[in-house]
Amino acid sequence: MDPKYAWLPSNLQPDDANPEWMNKGDNAWQMTAATMVGLQSIPGLVILYGSIVKKKWAVNSAFMALYAFAAVLVCWVGWGYQLSFGDSFLPFLGKIDDALDQHVLLKQAFATYKFANATMVYFQFVFAAITLILIAGALLGRMNFIAWMMFVPLWLTFSYTVGAYSIWCPNGWLSKMGLIDYSGGFVIHLSSGVAGFTAAYWVGPRAPRDRERFPPNNILLMLAGAGLLWMGWTGFNGGDPYMASIDASLAVLNTHICAATSLLTWLLLDILFFEKPSVIGATQGMITGLVCITPAAGVVQGWAAIIMGILSGSIPWFTMMVLHKKTWLLKQVDDTMAVFHTHAVAGTLGGLLTGFFANPKLSRLFYMSPTWERYTGLAYGLNNGRVGAGFRQMGVQMLGVVFVIGVNVLVTSLICLLIRVAVPLRMSEEELSIGDEQVHGEEAYALWGDGEKFEKSVHNSVIHGADQNVSGQSKNTRVSV
Repeated sequence: MDPKYAWLPSNLQPDDANPEWMNKGDNAWQMTAATMVGLQSIPGLVILYGSIVKKKWAVNSAFMALYAFAAVLVCWVGWGYQLSFGDSFLPFLGKIDDALDQHVLLKQAFATYKFANATMVYFQFVFAAITLILIAGALLGRMNFIAWMMFVPLWLTFSYTVGAYSIWCPNGWLSKMGLIDYSGGFVIHLSSGVAGFTAAYWVGPRAPRDRERFPPNNILLMLAGAGLLWMGWTGFNGGDPYMASIDASLAVLNTHICAATSLLTWLLLDILFFEKPSVIGATQGMITGLVCITPAAGVVQGWAAIIMGILSGSIPWFTMMVLHKKTWLLKQVDDTMAVFHTHAVAGTLGGLLTGFFANPKLSRLFYMSPTWERYTGLAYGLNNGRVGAGFRQMGVQMLGVVFVIGVNVLVTSLICLLIRVAVPLRMSEEELSIGDEQVHGEEAYALWGDGEKFEKSVHNSVIHGADQNVSGQSKNTRVSV
């Protein structure tokens, strides 16, 4: 035992498994926050997607999310993490390497955060995964699943890593300029909104009969998925100070204040203009509030979070419910879950409002940097006589918006064009007509009282004991119940 730690309780004394630099509380919170973000994806968005689409697309929509979560993890530890947070290769990209060995995973995380790099890899993975799953929301109901399987690793590698390194890595060029993106308004939400909209353009629209009438198959389950998404945001924004700090507490409270205000604003607008309190509309308002506050969560005051909630519940409402119907481009692109409005518009709004409302004293708590005063929102710059600093911050935030949009339009388009050389981006007409049963051989709702089985599922006979011939076709189509 090191004599200088003899006064500590035995459970707090450093040892080989608990180095001097590690803070057990921060490490525990970081892993907890990461798990909460993971739960936003599975089961949160899995349930939300599978419930909000037509019944015939429930399995396919949920499975797009589940597949992306697994595929991103393998790619992330293989090369994605080091491209996003590793040693500098370019101002917008790290050197390619894996994150699988103890020499990487057991050392202290970058920027002297007080937990192991394995925790950081895990935490950053769930953010990368949910970004791909949000993109899927724009493509539900028609993208070829094999094309989606190719799209996920390609987009993660060539688009997500560029945004993450540029904005979040200490060596990234936008990070060095002082861009404020507390928890992913740019890296996750603006990126996924623009990429989803772009990919939806290349994949093409759903069948007209699926677009014209689009009733959710289970609104109650949709709300369960939305609830997991909302509560999981505690980890989403509360985990980004990388410590269990007072700034994390502020970020969590601001997150829920903004989400609630945005939900209520959207709801009131629906009642005022459409005379119906829409549950789906309220859910959209909740999401836009969560997205809007994300880049600002721990660097703005509570009153600013309320203003941001009012704006995030009204401006995306206007673009979705009014402007969308009058704009030629928006009408041409079939964005199934309206990720352009809920993530691209709300993410841009949040990024710009961050540049306006960022409080330099709160920025100091977040960045813990001697240059914290440069993170001054325009409102405080005008109030404190530092107008130049405020306008500079707004300029950097605008530059970040332009950069993220440009990268995602370009890279997403190139990826879609490359994939369609190998496989069709869209399902066949037969698959579009039938849905899950034709694509996966499985359906979301099978009533066992009818004695019916999934006739086209290769796994059905294994689970339920039916005989199979060599070709994999079930000899029995019914089982006794």
